[in-house]
Amino acid sequence: MTLSLSPSLTQTVTASFARKRRIALAVPLAILAYLLYAAISFDLAGLAQRARLDNAAILLSDFWSHKTHVTRDNRSGDLTIAIEGEAKGTYPPGMIPDWVTTTGTATLIDLGTGHTVTYDDAGARMVVPGYGTIDIRPVNGKPVLTAPEPIPDWISVSENKISVTTDAGRFNYSRSKVETFKYEAGWELWFFTLDSPFYGKGFGELASLAVGDRIDPARSNLGYMVSEFWTNKMWRHGDVMWAIFETILMAFLGTMTAALIALPLSFLAARNFMALGVFRGAVRRFFDFVRGVDGLIWTIILSRAFGPGPMTGAIAIAITDTGSFGKMFSEALENIDEKQVEGVGSTGANAVQRARFGVIPQIMPVLLAQVLYYLESNTRSATVIGAIVGGGIGLLLTQAIITQKDWEEVAYYMVLIVLMVMMMDSLSGWLRRKLIKGE
Repeated sequence: MTLSLSPSLTQTVTASFARKRRIALAVPLAILAYLLYAAISFDLAGLAQRARLDNAAILLSDFWSHKTHVTRDNRSGDLTIAIEGEAKGTYPPGMIPDWVTTTGTATLIDLGTGHTVTYDDAGARMVVPGYGTIDIRPVNGKPVLTAPEPIPDWISVSENKISVTTDAGRFNYSRSKVETFKYEAGWELWFFTLDSPFYGKGFGELASLAVGDRIDPARSNLGYMVSEFWTNKMWRHGDVMWAIFETILMAFLGTMTAALIALPLSFLAARNFMALGVFRGAVRRFFDFVRGVDGLIWTIILSRAFGPGPMTGAIAIAITDTGSFGKMFSEALENIDEKQVEGVGSTGANAVQRARFGVIPQIMPVLLAQVLYYLESNTRSATVIGAIVGGGIGLLLTQAIITQKDWEEVAYYMVLIVLMVMMMDSLSGWLRRKLIKGE
């Protein structure tokens, strides 16, 4: 037996398949056209031309290296050697790095690979292998350059300043001072500063000192080491750890406050618990309003109202998350199994007891999962919020970026932020397994 379709039905089916084929082809074409439009609008070709990969390479190198400034005042002749050019990283009198040699009023700086810089009363000279000697002498108060012609582009010459940039280091000469920068790998002074009795000692020496004779009679050497590390003036480990604690506390207070406020309000927004449509709609619109305004906007508004501080950031997180939690909790309430609630009610339980034993157990896995996820997410958000309200690790990160020179500290804070997020992820996963799965 054979079945035949009517011509009208055949045309309908054929047209339906043709329409679907057109849609399947039109959607990728529309996406491709939009991406092409975006590329033209945002001038991606021009962006690629303007990209300065050399600057990016320098920035990345600053993340894992440090520079030492060797500066001579051209007026007084005073020599200063400081790590990152900071006063708290200045070498004390009688202590200089082994690549700097002083003889009378002359200073010899060995940058490695044959690059040397010399300061003396006549001016300054830099020897660059493969090029020659760059000699600078002051004439009528202005630096005058003598160097092999033609002058390469890595030598910048202006009326009052001459700069030389090589792979071995940088060299600047101006009216007021002459300065050499030597780059070296590692985060210098991360453990101990130059004025610490433990600076420059290896782990073996530190281990022997920990059990040796006391340097300070008032405390053990091990306690002295911990104190010197914790109060490190360059890296401020104690302040950084407190900032990490503030960031986590900001996220925790904001998330938990939002959950506690949103849970009772979500019953008023759920269709199966609030029969009055007007009241239910008002609560839902409230949730839409508080979550519709981004948390950063709330942060700026609240910082003007209450002033800066971690608590202001926690309130901003709480306001935004109240709307998000309220929507999710109310939707979870609308999808519960009413039979379980009816079973609890058949025992003579009142409304509160029905909610406690018939509703909460059903939505608790959803509640816990969402709260733990938002706690983990808010830990990252609290970093940005802290930069605005002046609290937590976000503030330290912003300050380090603004200086445009302490990029190794930026890298340090970024590493700590990533470790903090990883820790919160592991903690939330462990709590999820314990509280939801009962493992």
